[in-house]
Amino acid sequence: MNTREKIFVEDFKSYLSVEKNFSEHTLNAYCSDVISYILWLNGISCVDVDFNKLREYIHFIQKFDYKKATIARKIASIRTFYKYLFRERFIDSNPAISLSAPKKPKSLPKFLTVNEIEKILNNISIDTPAGFRNRVILELLWATGMRVSELSNLNFGDLNLEDNEIRVFGKGAKERIVLISSRAKQYLVQYINTARNLLAPGYNIEEINENSPLFINNTGYRLQNKTIRNAINAVVEKIELPKKVTPHVFRHSFATHLIENGADLRVVQELLGHAGISNTQIYTHISMKHLQTVYDTSHPHA
Repeated sequence: MNTREKIFVEDFKSYLSVEKNFSEHTLNAYCSDVISYILWLNGISCVDVDFNKLREYIHFIQKFDYKKATIARKIASIRTFYKYLFRERFIDSNPAISLSAPKKPKSLPKFLTVNEIEKILNNISIDTPAGFRNRVILELLWATGMRVSELSNLNFGDLNLEDNEIRVFGKGAKERIVLISSRAKQYLVQYINTARNLLAPGYNIEEINENSPLFINNTGYRLQNKTIRNAINAVVEKIELPKKVTPHVFRHSFATHLIENGADLRVVQELLGHAGISNTQIYTHISMKHLQTVYDTSHPHA
């Protein structure tokens, strides 16, 4: 890449982070896609490209064994990049405006049964401050349906435990209120009063204020998503659960259990922070699949 294109990519990255509020994972994926595309151009400036050249690139990446979702993301990256270049007036017209992505195959989200979640929770060792913290985190993920990034970004000022509420900032910095169960609240209060103060021995933990991180690591700084994922992986491996379990699976499980127990779809949408109802409707399909399984195994003539 030449110097100008490197500047384009750096500015594009800032645009995705500041204005679009993309997660670190998505931001890195988009920038990686754009860099690969610019390298493919092999000396042709990205501002001199027309629609036919973009279609040529799409044909090129379709030769590889990428999943449809990956190809769709790569196309979305290019479209967003050119939208940014056009907005900043680096180009007079947007060659990617008519670029379409393949439809992603719709797959039902993976979820855990209540028994599986309880088994995971009960097998977390809570005899250390870090273990107790991890138990609290998983209790909250299941009780609230929060994204793992939303949970790790929680501050003390976001808590309203008197009303069993937590303020969450989701995608696009959209604010919403989630509810917590009495059990999750009990664990959280115990963590705040005891375990949190023991997590970083030898480090000076700042006095708690509204902007203090709720969950911290062993050096007193805000806990990172990776630590939460590692904690889940450790207990799943320990109990030999034959499922891939991620923090997002807890979110799917939260929504699925609400729908199965008769929760209104709009309420679930609000709790999850979905922009549109279509994103939430997929959990009704999971619920129907569950009902079909129960029917097939229970009805004598099924």
